[in-house]
Formats: sequence, structure tokens, C-alpha cells
Amino acid sequence: MMPAARESLLDAAYTALLRRPWSAVRMVDVAAAAGVSRQTLYNEFGSKEGLARALVRREADGYLAGVDRALGAHGDARERLTATAEWTTAVARDNALVRAMLTGCWGERLPAPTLSSVPSSSSVPAQRRADGPLPSPGDLVSMVRDRAVAVISAPGSGSGSRDLARSCELAVRLALSCVAAPPDECGVGELVRSALSAPSPTVAGR
Repeated sequence: MMPAARESLLDAAYTALLRRPWSAVRMVDVAAAAGVSRQTLYNEFGSKEGLARALVRREADGYLAGVDRALGAHGDARERLTATAEWTTAVARDNALVRAMLTGCWGERLPAPTLSSVPSSSSVPAQRRADGPLPSPGDLVSMVRDRAVAVISAPGSGSGSRDLARSCELAVRLALSCVAAPPDECGVGELVRSALSAPSPTVAGR
């Protein structure tokens, strides 16, 4: 199947999930919405569980791509981490699957695929990847932190790398706290800027 057709099926599954609980989403309806046969859908994903895993994997990849864009924005390290935190809270607000991945709270309306690898005999490379391990909340924190450190750290930096990693992780965890309990007045950006405002050789001025 062409990648565009696979994306159409995942789009159809995501749209169906917005309208009804995952338990009520039918494979035949997903296939019809994407304009393919139900057999084609099964050939691509193997099962409804396989479809769920692929959907979760795609949303995780989309979230991390947004993290990369935020980290690549102009500005110093503090502003890049602020942009990353703001992206995290925004996408979690709008995307229930990303919110579930970040918090570990899946709820009754969502699929709840096991995070460990599942046996896969799929001939579809993208599905074999989806059948691999899915990220836990801790995994996502580590991925975002490591991405931030890689972008912000200067080549050959040494002693300050541990402090930089702590600052990057702090920004991510502040964002997660705002996902779980949205702040009343100040937004996550203000919280992150305040937390990182103290002069630091690893964040300030980079």
C-alpha cells in the first residue's frame, strides 16, 4: 500500500475516535471512510490492535516532530525550551492520544495498547515499527530532554552538560504538570521562563 493510503486510513481512524469511543470504532467503517476495502485495512494493520498501535505511533512521531520544530526556532535556549513546553501543552490539549501518552492516563474512550513490543509478522515496515515498543511517559520525557540537549549544547561542551540536561528536563516536566493541572492565570511559558530565569552558564546566553 502507498504511504498516502496508509495515512488516509490512520486519518479515518483518528476521525472516528473523535466521534465515538475506540471500542465502538468498527474496522469496516474506517475502511469505508478511507475508500478502501476492509481486507486492505487488515492487510495493512493486521488487526484493530495493530491499527491502534499504528495510530499511537503516528501521533507520538507527530508530537516529537513538533518538539524538533520548537527547538529549532530562533532565540536563546530559554526561549527554545519555552516554545517546547508551549507546544507540549497545546498538542496535549488538542490531541487526546498525545495527552494519554504524556500522562499515562488513557481513559475508557481511547485504545490502550500495551507499550511493550508485540509479535509481528507484518510485511509492512511501518507496521513492524508500530508493533515495536511504544513510548511511555518517561520515555517521552527522556526523548524530549535528549533532543533539547543535542540542539542547545555547544560542540565539545563538558562540565555544564549535566546542568543543561536538568534544565531541559525541568521545562518538559513543568509542561506535563500544566497538562495534568492547567494553570489558572500564567501560562506554561511564564512558568518555564521563571524557572529558568536564574543566571546559568548552561541555559542563559546560549
